[in-house]
Amino acid sequence: MKLEMRQQKQFDSPEIKRDRAMETSQLCIGLMSGTSLDGLDIVLCRFWDENQQINYEIIEAETISYSPYWSNALANAQNLTAYDFCLLNNNYGKFLGECVLQFCKRVGIDKNRVALIASHGHTVFHNPLERITVQIGDGTAIYAETGIPTVYDFRRLDVAIGGQGAPLVPIGDELLFGNYDFCLNLGGFANVSYSYNGQRIAFDIVPVNIVLNRLAQKLGLSYDSHGENASKGEIIPELLHRLNSLTFYTKTPPKSLGREWVEQNIQPLFEFYSDTVVANQLRTYVEHISLQIARVLEPFKQGTLFVTGGGTHNTFLIQQLSKATHHQLIIPDTKIIDFKEALIFAFLGWLKLNRRWNVLASVTGAARNTVSGIYIHE
Repeated sequence: MKLEMRQQKQFDSPEIKRDRAMETSQLCIGLMSGTSLDGLDIVLCRFWDENQQINYEIIEAETISYSPYWSNALANAQNLTAYDFCLLNNNYGKFLGECVLQFCKRVGIDKNRVALIASHGHTVFHNPLERITVQIGDGTAIYAETGIPTVYDFRRLDVAIGGQGAPLVPIGDELLFGNYDFCLNLGGFANVSYSYNGQRIAFDIVPVNIVLNRLAQKLGLSYDSHGENASKGEIIPELLHRLNSLTFYTKTPPKSLGREWVEQNIQPLFEFYSDTVVANQLRTYVEHISLQIARVLEPFKQGTLFVTGGGTHNTFLIQQLSKATHHQLIIPDTKIIDFKEALIFAFLGWLKLNRRWNVLASVTGAARNTVSGIYIHE
């Protein structure tokens, strides 16, 4: 009988093999909150192994915009007392749990079918040199609210063993999007990942939306839609030169960026040029982003550059990047553009659940690969 079953499996059609693999798939929810404070990304997806290949499917996804309360609370979390910080961490975790339950209800999924929630949390502090990285949104509060096993705090183990704790998305680039030469994310920060000599290399390149959005706010806007104002501006040569001369850009990977670096290095430059037209500041910074990304990719032969993240919707930025680099930009569908990071954090949780490495030392510079994240379940 066992021999007959093995022979039968050999002659199963691709459709039957896929159906069998889907039967063992696991539903996961990924949560992502970026430094640009656009809102909370939630994605419901499934993962399964088939023919030694990990497959994924995005079932539902949405962004929940932050209320003025949450935008203000998260933006100023670094200034709180220790007690108020702990309170915010707990309350934000409860809020995340409530969002998951509302999401499940809206999309018509029984929460008991969900294998896990994987939450990135919201980064408040990130200083790997002092082995500090903090993402608030307590996973125990998420679990208490939802009853769904929860994985959170993906970065601290890597930082504790000497890594940057970032970027974490590249293992998803390798295993889910490995058919592209380069994966570029344009979020609060731009980061790139690619395979080189059999290893995945990845690092932060330059701040993007965390700076562009702050400049747009001077015009009373949440963000510069499609880069409309930047496209009308003119480059400020002196500002562009000073931006491009920042020492971070000369450092070799692994390296990562955080809010603190922006406040110490980027903001003072714009304060010096605060009397200039905001559209010119935006135009200059778009040029800076494009040049820094192009500089990183310049040593490589022409390849496919898979671009995702909120900055992909900035039409003017994409146009300038296309002019600056010799690589072919691949822009996927909107669901992948907007929810790739949330998808990959769900994937990091799935890897944790299945006891597989989910953080790569070749990317972060840590002492070893790790199965990171705190797993809360009963």
